[in-house]
Amino acid sequence: MTDSSHDGVPAPRRILLVTGLSGAGKSSILRILEDLGHEVIDNPPLGMLDEIVTRAEQPVAIGVDSRTRGFDAAAVLAALARLRVNPELQAELIYATAEESVLLRRYTATRRRHPLAMRGTVKEGIEAEIALTARLRAAADVVIDTSDLPPPELRQIVETRFGQWGGRMAEGLTVALMSFAFPAGLPREADMVFDARFLRNPYYDPALSSMTGLDAPVAAYVEADPDYPRFLDQIDRMLDLVLPRFVREGKKYATIAIGCSGGRHRSVTLVEALAGRLAERDRRESAPHIEKASGPPDVQSAMADERGAWPVIVMHRELARQGRCSWRWASRPKEHATDVVEGRYSS
Repeated sequence: MTDSSHDGVPAPRRILLVTGLSGAGKSSILRILEDLGHEVIDNPPLGMLDEIVTRAEQPVAIGVDSRTRGFDAAAVLAALARLRVNPELQAELIYATAEESVLLRRYTATRRRHPLAMRGTVKEGIEAEIALTARLRAAADVVIDTSDLPPPELRQIVETRFGQWGGRMAEGLTVALMSFAFPAGLPREADMVFDARFLRNPYYDPALSSMTGLDAPVAAYVEADPDYPRFLDQIDRMLDLVLPRFVREGKKYATIAIGCSGGRHRSVTLVEALAGRLAERDRRESAPHIEKASGPPDVQSAMADERGAWPVIVMHRELARQGRCSWRWASRPKEHATDVVEGRYSS
């Protein structure tokens, strides 16, 4: 993976500090980042971070946790602040976490000793590490909760956020639209959740039950519900209100989740429809023959944000768990807009 350039200016080189609770999946995240082309260094002494970054020639992912020599949350945040001063770098902090009961179960299964429980119980070690890293979680750019996250979904999250456009980082907000089933649990990464279970359910139609919202007959059935258009419009208007505020707050990723009973029909239909609307806005903003906002570039950019022109990712959680599909771009970042292949899912 190599950094691209934009208007002759080299893209900032990505530096990722990966931290979190022991047993929460930090090593798995680092392996995925390595597959995505990052140079990975796990648990170097904190005093060496600046030297490592200076010598690296590609994106770097550095694991730091309670096992790291000289580990201290304040020291990690100070190192992160130093990296962020450099305009040639884009430094981000990833924090991996999981519920205490899940961590206890994982340690029981592997029979490993917790690094902070050399003389105490695993539970005491987990509690000590939660307290030790609390400041890092609060400051993290991305918090990944792996409590009920299967490995393929963890890879999907990391790939969509850190590997999607060959090293060119997103400027602004990336929106992820996700369908899911309520009985399988709320998506922990969701920023907003909408409930579509009140709409008519194709599951009870024998001709449609085995299909999904990706099939036209199912989509038509759901769309025929008299309350469907108003519900879709209300979600759309809510995003018009909230997403620009996320941009102003500096938020880089927003996950909008729509759920139904099985995560295969109504929620999929709505996610696809909403993705189509957001992608169409993005195409209108990008089209050379469409009149753009007047004024300086920063004003034009702000007005584009107000209209909702963002990169959009579509994910169908329950379909992915069945091996049906994983995720796709409905609208890619502008640097790779010509690479868009609409309607195709990555495996």
